[in-house]
Amino acid sequence: MDQQKRNFLKQSAIMASALCLPSLPSFAAASGKPVKDGFRLIVLATNWGYNGSIDAFCNEAKKAGYDGLEIWWPAETAAQQELFAALAKYDLQVGYLCAGYDSDYTKHAQQFETALKAATSNSKVKPLYINCHSGRDYFTFEQNSALIDMTIRISKQSGVPVYHETHRSRMMFAAHVARKFIEAKPDLRLTLDISHWCNVHESLLQDQQATVAKALERASHIHARIGHPEGPQVNDPRAPEWEHAVKAHFAWWDQVVQYHQAAGKPLTFLTEFGPADYLPTLPYTRQPVADQWDINVYMMKQLKQRYSKQ
Repeated sequence: MDQQKRNFLKQSAIMASALCLPSLPSFAAASGKPVKDGFRLIVLATNWGYNGSIDAFCNEAKKAGYDGLEIWWPAETAAQQELFAALAKYDLQVGYLCAGYDSDYTKHAQQFETALKAATSNSKVKPLYINCHSGRDYFTFEQNSALIDMTIRISKQSGVPVYHETHRSRMMFAAHVARKFIEAKPDLRLTLDISHWCNVHESLLQDQQATVAKALERASHIHARIGHPEGPQVNDPRAPEWEHAVKAHFAWWDQVVQYHQAAGKPLTFLTEFGPADYLPTLPYTRQPVADQWDINVYMMKQLKQRYSKQ
């Protein structure tokens, strides 16, 4: 049985490497309008699921062709120094993740603010942005709104952009809920991980197009993972059975890219296909059915091919 499983995985990997993303319509930059000089595409790698050192990860990311990485802000000084050294060594940019963790709102807000202040005030390496796993889905609208106000204040003080991710279990967990914050907070900027909303709403959001449009207008950073109505991550976006989901996500990303090209603003992407158990696995062995790193590198190459300014 073990040999059969190994053969299956080997065959699957060979097949996947021979495939490409489902055929996509050509991308016309900003609907045919000139791309303003300020636009540039920055594609980052995630160390989610990587078990080696940060130096080894940065080395792999650089060799693969990434421009930088997104990583949780390290609270420990030694971890910060290790990260800063690796970023300098491999000439990589960085975006940080920040959040609060406690279920008690007061403690959560304090944790969140402490992490955000530390990540934005460090003078050693200025991040491209801070991506926030913001609040909780069970906090009140007023409580989560206060967290948004706090992040806007710190962003303006520090000059570091702060974005709120459309993430399950957080305040932006669902499209209709995020819309309330978008309409109430004109300075709110989003990290668009729309794969979560596909899962939450069990659809490709065909019935919430007006709400999605509002989110696309506020998106400043994108997590490039393909979701589907029954989950936040397809097993392999190169597989032909996911063509409809792949095209839907690229259509959404096309719109965000067009906004940034027309405005002459840089845009960051993170390729964020996750490890087991985000990546489906075989029963009993928990062996992933595809290779996380290969998928993310493939997505990075597709993004650069489609969106880089010629």
